[in-house]
Amino acid sequence: MSDTNTTTTFSESEKDIFARDQSGEIISLNDPEYPQLFKVIQKAIRTTARLNTLVTDDQQEINTVFSELIGRKVDDTFFIIPPFYTDFGENITIGKNVFVNHACTFMDRGGITIEDNVLIGPKVNLITTNHPIHPSERRATISHPILIKKGAWIGVGATILPGVTVGENSIVAAGAVVSKDVPNNVIVGGIPAKIIKEIQLDY
Repeated sequence: MSDTNTTTTFSESEKDIFARDQSGEIISLNDPEYPQLFKVIQKAIRTTARLNTLVTDDQQEINTVFSELIGRKVDDTFFIIPPFYTDFGENITIGKNVFVNHACTFMDRGGITIEDNVLIGPKVNLITTNHPIHPSERRATISHPILIKKGAWIGVGATILPGVTVGENSIVAAGAVVSKDVPNNVIVGGIPAKIIKEIQLDY
């Protein structure tokens, strides 16, 4: 009998490019496996084009195409207003009762997780991918995940940078650029974002 609790581990040399990308490894355009990654990027280009040219107000139809984009069915409570932009799509995870307003960009190669009851304002940028600092490596990419915890609200035009967690119930003010983790139950704003005030809960 097999042990269902056993997890498989891989050495660095055994990881495919998708695992290496999500683990924060520098990925070069010359990587021999890069064409596999690029196929997903091309799929995202095609699917977002379909999503953004739908002539419908049928949210179920919109959610069906979005589910195809991310490779898993979104909950029926998910509501998005296209257009929507992504460079990858398949590393996006969406919880229940999530609202994403129009013209948002999710660059998700590092992984984007949005928990339940999150509000995403218009033109929000969730960016998980960056470039190395050294000029000789700058055309390569390096990715780190973003986590938006339950109940958070990301204001219009805010940008969340790679590796950031936004805490439960917290608010990111309009136009903020968030480069560091945000604690639970606070409001942050500015460039770079700093804590403005704490949110007092009645429960």
